[in-house]
Amino acid sequence: GSSCVCQPGYRMVSSNGGSSVICEKCPENMSGVTQDGWNCITCPRGLTSEGKCKCLNNEILVERRMDGILLNEALCIHCNGSEQSFSASDASGNRCVRCEQTFINVSKSCDCSSPNVLTGGLCFSASESLPPKGVATVRFAQLGITLTSAWFLKNLQSSASACWLYSNLTACQALGNMCVMNMNSLSSSSTDACGLFQYIYVNTARLGIVHSIAFWRHNLPWLYYGDQPGLASQVLEANHFPAIFSFKGTDKDVKLQFIAASFDAAGNFLKWQSVEGGILQLCPDTQTKLNAAYAFGTTYQQSCKIPVSKILSDFANPIFYDLFLEYNGDNGQQYLWAVPVLNLNLQYSEMFVNQGSNMNNWLLTRRFFLVDVLSGKENDLGKLPRVIRIASKIIISIRLVSHTQRGTIYPPLITIAYTDVLVQNPETQSVMVSFSVNYEMNQSEAQIQTDITLGVLGGLAVLWSLLKTAGWKRRTGSSIIDLQTVLKFLLFYAGDLANVFFIITVGTGIYWLVFFKAQQFVSVLLPLPSQEEDFVTYIACAFSLKALQFLQLLVSQLTIDIFFIDWERPKGKVLKAVEGEGVIKSAAAPVSIWRTYFIANEWNEIQTVRKINPLFQVLAVLFFLEVVGFSNLALMDSSSSLTRSSESFIAPWSRILRFGVSAALWLAIAFLQIIFFSVFYERFVEDKISQFVDLCCMSNISVFLLSHSCFGYYIHGRSVHGHADTNMEEMNMNLKREAENLCSQRGLLPNTDGQTFQISISRKMRLHYDRIHETLTRKRGPARLLDSSANTFEQSTRAYNTMNKFLNSFIDHVHKEMDYIVKDKLLLERILGMEFMEPLEKSIFYNDEGHSFSDVLYYGNETTLLIFDILFFSIVDLASQSFVLAAILTYLQQEIFRFIRNTLGQKNLASKTLVDERFLI
Repeated sequence: GSSCVCQPGYRMVSSNGGSSVICEKCPENMSGVTQDGWNCITCPRGLTSEGKCKCLNNEILVERRMDGILLNEALCIHCNGSEQSFSASDASGNRCVRCEQTFINVSKSCDCSSPNVLTGGLCFSASESLPPKGVATVRFAQLGITLTSAWFLKNLQSSASACWLYSNLTACQALGNMCVMNMNSLSSSSTDACGLFQYIYVNTARLGIVHSIAFWRHNLPWLYYGDQPGLASQVLEANHFPAIFSFKGTDKDVKLQFIAASFDAAGNFLKWQSVEGGILQLCPDTQTKLNAAYAFGTTYQQSCKIPVSKILSDFANPIFYDLFLEYNGDNGQQYLWAVPVLNLNLQYSEMFVNQGSNMNNWLLTRRFFLVDVLSGKENDLGKLPRVIRIASKIIISIRLVSHTQRGTIYPPLITIAYTDVLVQNPETQSVMVSFSVNYEMNQSEAQIQTDITLGVLGGLAVLWSLLKTAGWKRRTGSSIIDLQTVLKFLLFYAGDLANVFFIITVGTGIYWLVFFKAQQFVSVLLPLPSQEEDFVTYIACAFSLKALQFLQLLVSQLTIDIFFIDWERPKGKVLKAVEGEGVIKSAAAPVSIWRTYFIANEWNEIQTVRKINPLFQVLAVLFFLEVVGFSNLALMDSSSSLTRSSESFIAPWSRILRFGVSAALWLAIAFLQIIFFSVFYERFVEDKISQFVDLCCMSNISVFLLSHSCFGYYIHGRSVHGHADTNMEEMNMNLKREAENLCSQRGLLPNTDGQTFQISISRKMRLHYDRIHETLTRKRGPARLLDSSANTFEQSTRAYNTMNKFLNSFIDHVHKEMDYIVKDKLLLERILGMEFMEPLEKSIFYNDEGHSFSDVLYYGNETTLLIFDILFFSIVDLASQSFVLAAILTYLQQEIFRFIRNTLGQKNLASKTLVDERFLI
């Protein structure tokens, strides 16, 4: 379409290229046009469709004399095929050349007349033992189409006959290529290309083998490894590749030196060539990234869509490859190791049908191609093919020898899957192709160890959950195993099993991170993406179970019973008018409620205080991952560098390494934060939990907490000065006296400092508490149950005063039938988190050296919160492959749950303590 030509019967007068062309019609007596198109000439044998002269077979066309002068009439000169010359016209019909040797051998002339057999431009004697008649069909199984290939029709029988009779190397290679184009089909009843190849292979055993390889017959291409069951595993695993590989030291950055012997479709050897530079990769890319495919230890993945039009133009002539891996022997000599091919499109014979994907049933081959546009042409070889076949998926698998310490691998395997494309509109059609290099090792042992660990830890988790359930039953004061007990056990087990999954996944992630990235001689390789599914399932299970535990923790903290015990006593009396009587009486001076409000606000503030700063935690993790470059450690390559060049190939992510890197950073930063806050910040700057206890003491208010029916915590805040509702001068004086040890100690027991206790109360004490507490909450009940004769606010006030007096008297040992004792917990009780003694007659106050009441706050459940954050971050990252998105969503969920905990916790605080919610700010 870029220039003009003259129509048939017209000669060229002038042409300057493009559309500037002048043509002139030839006269009737010289109607033909010369081959160059510039002159008219008389043609003795007629005209071609292009208006030029034609001659018969074995004739050449002569249009000029030897000195170049044009003849008026063209000559058709017969080539002498007699014994003296043995000449015949060449393919273009321009000159006489020596005819093909088979003609001379068979007929002593250039004529292959009957009964001799002419096929594919070769002549064979009818008396010779020829191979069976070949079937020139190609089966495209994916499309369900069987075509009679023009290429096979022309060359199949001649190639087979020449290979069989003369051991012609080119013909044998061409026959092998046609077998490869037919997907190495093995059928004992067929005489297709592979059937003819097998016929020749079986009947030429006398020729011997090449390089002591039993499957490589002299003069024949090496197409198969044999079809004996179990042969594939022997080829791939019986011998180790005689070279070692390392990630560190002088031999690091080793590249796999793949080299290919290439042939054209006609069987001509083209050249030896390295596969670097994208020889096997159909997708275009930079030279650096294409070459990165063969860097040892770097998992390589490349995929793209290629237009069919580009395939037809770039791969008009198929190239066939025999792949080898080059290595150096002990003597420094270079050797080649043949790389087997697993063709997923291979059409098995009946003995291989339905044998599954077991390696022992594989039929390995040797030769392959990338694109075949030749076998799918039915007629003229110059036209578009009806079907093309493309290597849409190529995987080079490098497998590490089990228990190796020196980087020993098994022979590589190249797996190819072909796609059949019915050519309809090449400009709009496209094909998805991929190329990858995978490094793998046998993960069965690691899987067994993981299963054993999961089984052992899972069994221990059952026992631990049973102990927790037993402790919970003791704390609830119930001994009956009911549905609630079973549900509670399942909730405990969910949390413990989540910890088991978390330990296993974190251990697995850090193991692969350390041992894969730090190894010198290769001893481990990362699991493939398909082998990571169990790992991802474990993370998903850990997150689901931990989320269940977290929600149960949230609910339990939002439903605790809490009451602030005010120890302040009235100072003197005041005159007060009696409503409705018109008289004035003296009454005890009222005690200020502001101290209670103040303590309630402080409690409200510490409900979501944590041992770490969540915002700093998220930002620090994101900083180290994305800015410092720790995320690069999660790439499936051998490099342990934190930086990558933008021009270099970036390997795909490993989900195990991503989890390992992020979880390790989360734990490390959280651990450093906890050390900083516990060792420095809380000691020298601010300890909100300890300050709350001190504040209770200075406010003359104790805190009575019940997290279970019969178990809770007590913070003794009774002031050693008797009063806390005083002025600044007296308050400072009290603090000075306390600092100089001029007053008694703050502890519940005389001469002790113990202010915090775990309490295990008797059923009688709990019932009495509930009777009083019922009147606190009755105002929220149905209207028909309310006392209409009295104001509900007054009822609540009386109930509050009653509860305050009761707890005052309880702490002061007034109620002998509901008394308590103070004792230390046994070491085993502290370890197991349960109480062995049941408070039948007397309640028990256990000395608490720490601040165990924080168990009803965020502060005492940092481990659960931290693991939940890590798992949430990891789940989002595994789903999105984005650390930034994971960090943002993790911080958002932290803030959402913190808001829920604060809001509902505030409502519960107001409900249980009768502190008006309007005063909680």
